[in-house]
Amino acid sequence: MISKKQSAKIFFDYENQQYCYYSLASLEEQQKPFISTLPFSIRVLLESLLRQKNGTGITEEHIEQLAKWSVDGKNAGEVPFKPARVILQDFTGVPAIVDLASLRKTIADFGGDPTTINPEVPVDLVIDHSVQVDVAGVKQALQLNMKMEFQRNQERYRFLSWAQKVFDNYRVVPPTTGIVHQVNVEYLASVVTQKKLENDAVLLYPDTLVGTDSHTTMVNALGVLGWGVGGIEAEASMLGEPSYFPIPEVVGVCFVNDLSQGATATDLALKVTQVLRKQKVVGKFVEFFGPGLANLSLADRATVANMAPEYGATCGFFPVDNETIRYLRLTGRAEKDVRIAEHYLKENQLFYDPVNDPEPNYTKVIEIDLNEIKANLAGPKRPQDLIPLAKMKNSFDQAIKAPNGLQGFGLSKEQQEKIISLDLEGEHHELKPGAVTIAAITSCTNTSNPFVMLSAGLVAKKAAQLGLHVPNYVKTSLAPGSKVVTAYLKKAGLLPYLEQLGFHLVGYGCTTCIGNSGALKKEVEEVIKENDLLTAGVLSGNRNFEGRIHPLVKANYLASPPLVVLYALAGTVDIDVFNEPIGIGENDSPIYFNDLWPSRDEIQALIDECVTPELYQEEYAQVFSDNEEWNGIETNDEPLYGWEEESTYIANPPYFTGMTKEREPRKPLRNLAVLAKFGDSVTTDHLSPAGSIQKNSPAGQYLINRGVEVREFNSYGARRGHHEVMMRGTLANIRIRNQLVPNVEGGYTIFAPTQEKMAIYDAAMNYQKQGTKLVVLAGDDYGMGSSRDWAAKGVQLLGVEAVIAKSYERIHRSNLVMMGVLPLQFKPGEDADSLGLTGTELFDIDIDETKGILDIVNVTACKSNGETIQFETILRFDSAVDITYYQHGGILPMVIRKKL
Repeated sequence: MISKKQSAKIFFDYENQQYCYYSLASLEEQQKPFISTLPFSIRVLLESLLRQKNGTGITEEHIEQLAKWSVDGKNAGEVPFKPARVILQDFTGVPAIVDLASLRKTIADFGGDPTTINPEVPVDLVIDHSVQVDVAGVKQALQLNMKMEFQRNQERYRFLSWAQKVFDNYRVVPPTTGIVHQVNVEYLASVVTQKKLENDAVLLYPDTLVGTDSHTTMVNALGVLGWGVGGIEAEASMLGEPSYFPIPEVVGVCFVNDLSQGATATDLALKVTQVLRKQKVVGKFVEFFGPGLANLSLADRATVANMAPEYGATCGFFPVDNETIRYLRLTGRAEKDVRIAEHYLKENQLFYDPVNDPEPNYTKVIEIDLNEIKANLAGPKRPQDLIPLAKMKNSFDQAIKAPNGLQGFGLSKEQQEKIISLDLEGEHHELKPGAVTIAAITSCTNTSNPFVMLSAGLVAKKAAQLGLHVPNYVKTSLAPGSKVVTAYLKKAGLLPYLEQLGFHLVGYGCTTCIGNSGALKKEVEEVIKENDLLTAGVLSGNRNFEGRIHPLVKANYLASPPLVVLYALAGTVDIDVFNEPIGIGENDSPIYFNDLWPSRDEIQALIDECVTPELYQEEYAQVFSDNEEWNGIETNDEPLYGWEEESTYIANPPYFTGMTKEREPRKPLRNLAVLAKFGDSVTTDHLSPAGSIQKNSPAGQYLINRGVEVREFNSYGARRGHHEVMMRGTLANIRIRNQLVPNVEGGYTIFAPTQEKMAIYDAAMNYQKQGTKLVVLAGDDYGMGSSRDWAAKGVQLLGVEAVIAKSYERIHRSNLVMMGVLPLQFKPGEDADSLGLTGTELFDIDIDETKGILDIVNVTACKSNGETIQFETILRFDSAVDITYYQHGGILPMVIRKKL
């Protein structure tokens, strides 16, 4: 064992208060210091193990294995991670709290004490995903959207309010406050946690967390280590269960120089996404360092850290440095807490000085020259598909001609040249492919960043003063990540100009980025449907997967807020913005890019003047009690939730139906039918859509049969507390392509016994009646995207026992295991097509607990003519605890059995 010649616990006094911390230096031998060579993210994990060692779940061996971290990537062992806190948003938070309520009921049904199910670490739930852009382009949009939000979500909000009363360590940030990640960075994150001990000393340790939104990584900008997990894994953390993962590789990204004129943090984030996707950093930590950090504000770092799920990394970590401390003061944190945090971090080798500190060791180092970053967009279907602004027109022209796929739409020559006349509210328009029908300043990625938000305001001001306006077929919206943004836009005098162009405040939430874009104008939707017109959305979001933004808007591009304004003015993405006029101003004069784009000095002057600590202190002073409508919700404080049979929002899920106190051994899987066969890049948006519910879909028909009007459907995301809706929404994305049904988009499959084409939900129910279990076949990057637990819960409830894919995204693989679904991976160089699998076979999977669970699992596929295909697969249990989860049929039954 590593020698500990110093005491692990160090005490010091500050302003008549005793503090203590666990010293990383205590792990070093006197003559062999090594902590300073480790990546900072590994140091944070090491401190967590040292502090929480208990001899069972976290042992000396875990500490020793992590302390020996090396750059060769051959780090044996795993990390049992117990975060300091958990953060939830309401789309993913509601099902997590539903599960806790269901766990309580199940414990009570078995004769146990339901109050044993209670968060053991602090939990914050921020309601930010429920607001929809029903109303846009008018002064009253915020109030009208908020009113409709509360009308739609009464049941959900009543449930969350009940939970706040009955669960310890759980509080809710009410609606109309801000986006979860921005609220986290600006207010909730402490950077250093302070915990009062029994002897009145205060224990200091790094603030760490997991969250039920994949963009939890945004808080990495503050040096707070955390990442997104599925709701099921978050529940485990809330209940004190460690999250296990293999000791990670850490890729270092060295920033040099400074951003050039015209480039923004959004452009940098999109470039980082492109570069790191190619480096295949899925399952790895990414850590940013180098002299260029000194030229990136905390908000710039947050923009980059936010996009970690898009570049595939577990986290995109920025070590704490002087900029972090400056930001804590800027955002109004208590001065004493800031000083204590800085002292502790420096003393415990968790503070980064890029000038004097030695460069940590990394598995691999990638250099990015900030000076080479240019204005970019990404799209039209994935965030990693970078498009330099100068090449955007050409890129769009190529996309409409390219075959229908990840980067093409396959339009015929006639469709490409189609021009549609539209007379709308006194304006005449000639619409062509690429017409912008959505322009949304939205999402945590960018609305946390004063530079890009004030840039957007300046573009709007210059445009308005030059006489430009946005065509009225463009749905414009402004959804800031916190009220602070509105405050500094007002202080800078820019909000009126944004409003003049139609960018009225519509709400404080994710809105368009999560699919809550609301309807387009009726005439615009009719034109799109009648002519199958390919229109575009431009949004300052982080995701643009198919079917996510709006069901009728097929081409979606991620861009900085000022570019969103620019493309709204142009009314099309089929434009060379550098050389063609953006629009025609007063006196019929053409207005060009250079007439509108602000300089960096111009923007920075406004930041220095308008973004102040007082704004943050004022807006967050009453954050938990500011919303009077939320405060007026009436609920009881009974420990068991009163499930309502007629509810279409909240229901007791059937995960524990037929569960026994003692688990039964898992047996080999026999005669599995293929529910779906997919290609590459099937996202969790494909597997479990978050946006609108279509009237003729299985979920829509279910709601209609329950007496719900179409206008009251709300969204899949808002109905994640009800399994009957979500099962019907599983694999129901309107753009998903199941290869069992060639040349068909949408959630359909072939029911093998009758060869009928039908909705996937209907086929799954037919298979269940026959007692047939199911398997899904897939390509690379299966489950990329959001940390959406219903992407795993849904397939499990449909009867899927296993998935066989070429590769998995980290969070989704974990979610499958935690729901008791077997994740198998084709061996390198193999896939369904190369093995001759068509999806019409029946599969036997030889996983047998009685013979031991092995790393290689044999699979036999039997064709209808009796011919068999035998092949080996890699079992993707990435830690020892994955086996335990699978043996119990998932983590939730395991928790019940442990409590009993």
